Amino acid sequence: MATDPLITTLTANPSVDLACEAEAVRPVRKIRTTNERFDPGGGGVNVARVVRELGGATLAVVLAGGVTGRFIEELIDAAGVPRRTVEITGRTRISHIVQDTSSGLEYRFVPEGPEVTEAEWRAALAALAEAGGDWLVLSGSLPRGMPENFFAIAAAEARARGQRVVVDSSGAPLRAAVAAGGLDLIKPSLGEFEALIGRKLPESAEQEAAALQLAQSGAARLVAVTLGHRGAVLASAARVWRLPAPDVPVRGAAGAGDSFVAAMTLALARGATAEDAFAWGSAAGGATVAQSGTAHAQRAEVEALFRQMRPLLNRAAA
Repeated sequence: MATDPLITTLTANPSVDLACEAEAVRPVRKIRTTNERFDPGGGGVNVARVVRELGGATLAVVLAGGVTGRFIEELIDAAGVPRRTVEITGRTRISHIVQDTSSGLEYRFVPEGPEVTEAEWRAALAALAEAGGDWLVLSGSLPRGMPENFFAIAAAEARARGQRVVVDSSGAPLRAAVAAGGLDLIKPSLGEFEALIGRKLPESAEQEAAALQLAQSGAARLVAVTLGHRGAVLASAARVWRLPAPDVPVRGAAGAGDSFVAAMTLALARGATAEDAFAWGSAAGGATVAQSGTAHAQRAEVEALFRQMRPLLNRAAA
């Protein structure tokens, strides 16, 4: 029996995610919160959690330090996700998500996090080489002190080891990785995609054409652009697919993009077609949006949504 492909993730700037509810978020007043929940967070950690939930094999490589670093290790271990820690001197950050129950709005407070040294980010590259894996997901933001082209460096080293590489980031780190080329998948949001190519894309045709052009350039084999309530677009060098957003109640956005990346990467790693993997990603993102705070979708919910999304993709392609 063949073993499941190993998906290694890197989280250079992880966070302890505190989610809670408040009756109303107002200035000056003391805000009492309820239903507090702590989760391990950061792009790669979230991806690894969802890969594991969907039955895949994964390893989370994280840069962590201080008492909060020990806390996030405890949370990752409690989630049952295998991990490898790169020790840093700075303290791991704490992010705060507050659900305002009177308005239904979600407030997300995300600190910039610690600064890392050159020795620490080089240790991260060494940890990735030791970790191995069939696919490498480079996800989330870079901490201060890490070079903007770090993901491009990590991706080049991974490809030299024979790994397939996914990048889900924004700004300069994403631009550098895309400029280096040879990626298997990138998944920017529409805003991140517009910043990447340097212009607004208000119309569907413009979004599809830009994604197709980027895929044809060789920057990435697949370009997935998530559009929030308008769904998502996927482009290969040969064609474009579009899916509407899953029909689910929207309770929170935290982790939805990471869930998309996790499910799509796992499907690709298992040999699925691009369109099937796209439907899996959309299903996982939708199942996460239906949860509040930092909660992630359950496997059964993702599978149920996939069964709904796949026929929509067929109709979109007709």
